[in-house]
Amino acid sequence: MLAKHLPENLNCVYFTNSGAEATEGAIKLARRSTGRINIISCNNSYHGNTLGALSVMGDEYWRNAFRPLMPGVWHYDYNSKELIDAINTDTACVIIETVQGEAGVIAPDIAWLKCLREKCTEAGALLIFDEIQCGFGRTGKLWGVQNFDVVPDIVLLGKALGGGMPLGAFISSHSLMQNLTQNPVLGHITTFGGHPVCCAAGLASMNVLLEENLIQEVSEKEKIFHSLLKHPAIKAVRSQGLLIAVELYTPDHVLQALQRCLEHGLFSDWFLFAPNCIRIAPPLTITENEIKWACDTLLNNLEE
Repeated sequence: MLAKHLPENLNCVYFTNSGAEATEGAIKLARRSTGRINIISCNNSYHGNTLGALSVMGDEYWRNAFRPLMPGVWHYDYNSKELIDAINTDTACVIIETVQGEAGVIAPDIAWLKCLREKCTEAGALLIFDEIQCGFGRTGKLWGVQNFDVVPDIVLLGKALGGGMPLGAFISSHSLMQNLTQNPVLGHITTFGGHPVCCAAGLASMNVLLEENLIQEVSEKEKIFHSLLKHPAIKAVRSQGLLIAVELYTPDHVLQALQRCLEHGLFSDWFLFAPNCIRIAPPLTITENEIKWACDTLLNNLEE
């Protein structure tokens, strides 16, 4: 079912227990397939909290307490020329979020993303797209990568994949995945990955997502948010579908607004690496009336 809706080269799915474990599996696959150690990731990126995933996370505050971490990881700014220039024949892989979530909804420059794909191919490095947060219709396409017309070597999935049940996956080509079947035989194993109950829930959820046209409604709902989220306290609104960052002027303004909204029945959050932004990531089933109520509640609880 998953492979049917992905590019042809992404035809082999390895189910895991979580998105973080999908990151771990993809790192192992990249190192095993290329015989290289070095990994390039982005500042302000988030890929999970296990040791390998933490190593490629792009924020020292969250990494520092657990050092020493996995060696050979280099961090550069998202959308930067420096990242592309750093890719060479010692690079096993580049791992990026298709849209940076915890950085406050930062989309890739399309020309940069295409250049990144070309440089990885030229250097023999694998390109990994983390779709754990922005997959399954969140950006207005089934996969965030479909907004940018670039095909990775490995895709990471999680969160919505299980339809509320614990399930993650890393997906690549059959030929690449074969590298995990020998020397050692069990190159990556998982206790509950692919659990039949979790897979049944994920399949049912995906069928609803595709059959009830929820993805086709995302763009219009995004426009409604933009039309309503206007206030002197709002510095900017960034979005990719129904992944939205409402940027205020300080983290204190965000905290005050969220506390007041909670008192009126509206729950929200901020971003790990953008505490001056309010996170809006509603269920794709949200109605127009619910959007208007949520925006009214938020605006009424913002300070001038």
